Amino acid sequence: MAAWWRTRPNGHWASIQYAGGVSVVVAPSRPAPPAAVGRVDPLAQLNGEQREAATHGRGPLLVIAGAGAGKTTTLAARVTQLVLDGADPNRLLLLTFSRRAAQEMQQRVAAMLQAALGLSAAAAPQLPWAGTFHAIGARLLREQATRLGLSEDFSILDRGDAEDLMGWVREAQGLARAGQAIAGPALDSSPPSAGGTGGARFPLKGTCLAIYSRVVNSQAPLGDVLREAFAWCTDCEAGLRTLFRAYEAAKREQQALDYDDLLLWWAEMMREPDIAAWLGERFTHVLVDEYQDTNRLQAAILLALKPQGDGLTVVGDDAQSIYAFRAAEVRNILDFPAAFSPPARIVTLARNYRATQPLLDAANAVIALAPERFAKQLWTERPGAERPQLVAVDDESAQARWVVDGVLARREGGLKLKSQAVLFRTSSHSAALELELARRNIPYVKYGGLKFLEAAHVKDVLSVLRWASNPRHRLAGFRVAQLVPGIGPATARRLLDAMDAGADPHAALQAFEPPAPARGDWAPLAALLRQLSEAPDWPNELATVADWYLPQMERLHDHPAPRQADIEQLARLAGGHASRERFMTELTLDPPQATSDEAGDPHQDEDYLILSTIHAAKGQEWSSVTVLNVVDGCLPGDLSTATRIQLEEERRLLYVAMTRARNHLALMVPQRFYVTQQRRFGDRHLYGGLSRFIPPEVAAHFDSVGPSAPTWASGPLTPPPGPVLDLAKRLRERW
Repeated sequence: MAAWWRTRPNGHWASIQYAGGVSVVVAPSRPAPPAAVGRVDPLAQLNGEQREAATHGRGPLLVIAGAGAGKTTTLAARVTQLVLDGADPNRLLLLTFSRRAAQEMQQRVAAMLQAALGLSAAAAPQLPWAGTFHAIGARLLREQATRLGLSEDFSILDRGDAEDLMGWVREAQGLARAGQAIAGPALDSSPPSAGGTGGARFPLKGTCLAIYSRVVNSQAPLGDVLREAFAWCTDCEAGLRTLFRAYEAAKREQQALDYDDLLLWWAEMMREPDIAAWLGERFTHVLVDEYQDTNRLQAAILLALKPQGDGLTVVGDDAQSIYAFRAAEVRNILDFPAAFSPPARIVTLARNYRATQPLLDAANAVIALAPERFAKQLWTERPGAERPQLVAVDDESAQARWVVDGVLARREGGLKLKSQAVLFRTSSHSAALELELARRNIPYVKYGGLKFLEAAHVKDVLSVLRWASNPRHRLAGFRVAQLVPGIGPATARRLLDAMDAGADPHAALQAFEPPAPARGDWAPLAALLRQLSEAPDWPNELATVADWYLPQMERLHDHPAPRQADIEQLARLAGGHASRERFMTELTLDPPQATSDEAGDPHQDEDYLILSTIHAAKGQEWSSVTVLNVVDGCLPGDLSTATRIQLEEERRLLYVAMTRARNHLALMVPQRFYVTQQRRFGDRHLYGGLSRFIPPEVAAHFDSVGPSAPTWASGPLTPPPGPVLDLAKRLRERW
């Protein structure tokens, strides 16, 4: 039970205790306790606009938080103020886009409440319903699983498993008959269906899953998605519809949901009036971070939770909406105020705590040309007179040399490499720079992580746990069964068919008779699965799984030592979760980025430069930022100019890149780009023009830097003396 004191309307204090989600008022009218004397006002450090947002009442609220304007501080202050005003923390729903963001918010709220109420860290209230959309969706779906026709033990497919299942269903539907092999064996031996391609090219499993995901999250018709984002697949629309129906059926048979289903099923659940009303009452306040990155499904969920907007707060910046490729919909934030009657209140945070004013002036000028936006002018009190630079160079090689020269000069001036970043539209744009950095022996880190859950040994262990929890999980069973020596795809399918046909899949598994060569190794696995299903012992059971798996890993993989370290790390992580289900869910929704056996060499240098795509840089900041290839064809990208919507997102992408800088900003403008697919050092090239997002009125906010003129080490050359030559006559006489 947690308890603390809060102010009552009459100025007295009441002890508020929370136990099991129920708040109880104790001693409703008594003087403030000694612990409250000298308490710190949690709003004291806020500026006027931040305080206005934090103290807003119950009506719908939109906070337009400019880059570097203290968005997280403001949202944490609002949550704190709600709790101080009597809101039950168990009934606050805080939705973020990363688990780390949710944890940061919880920590800030706890710190503010400690300061305001004089509490210890242990006594500060927690926010049990703070998390990502997908994590909260998974929790709610498990609560309502029985009513929704789901098993309470339904599995969640990570992206790798979803792609594999899509590939296997694709093959079973006869859509892989174009002479292209499918990675992984089929789940069954069904004959090709009438939906086959007849030998025509059909999208591979990864593309099929990307199309499916885009349709689900954008809520757009399949035909529209194909025309807008996958034009080369438009002739496959009928086959894709067949495939997606079969994919849905396969998931249902296995009692599994993929990543996108967590939102789709939540949204569909909210279409039931009684469930929507119950959840709307359960959560008195709903607060959403980074609202500009929501898709249509997420917006629909929020409107179903709070159709009148009471208690709904969203925070974001339309100028930083750059994730349309993930189906993020900028119209969600642009149209939010008009979704309610009266319209939602808008509070704009324009004071920037990151950059100097000359850099903000340039960024303001870029985004001011957007035809539709919430108007704001970022401003700051930070001193600084250095203007941003527009740097024209001959080509990408010259760009790389200029960037490295500048990086080293700033390093010698006392600015660490880690405080400097080079940003680019796509990963390939840094190729020449990486060569130059290697040539000069300058360490760097390029952001883009390895996938922990895609490592074979990690997938093997997690598949054992998934299969034990959900015996209908055909994908997990197919993988685990083949870990036993002597069991191949045909035997694994026979086992899974027997489990599907039986009323009790656990009993069918125990009764299965494997081939003679596999009987000795099959018995320990069957015993392990029986133990996991009949007598779960979390988290100790993960060590039991590891004991069974390690001999298989040594047989199947080279270099087992680093892989064993990953398995041991899984066991350590398990101890921090209350149950197998919570562990599996959170690991799937928030996986680590790298594995021991795949990670690169450790950084033994004292310092290193940051290279990053602009998308990966969002939310970060550095003292110095250089943006590569600010020319038409690169920024905006040549594949992102077909529609006004695409073009405006490219403008916002440049804005996000510019607002990452605190003190120094340079936009690079190469004049020449060499054509690829020619012989090495070929001369075919194109001329690059300054990005259309930097017209003359915007360029006036920059200092222009051109390529330096060559100098002669020995001064100007003097031609040798001699008579005047008539070369024209000499050439005519040749004929």
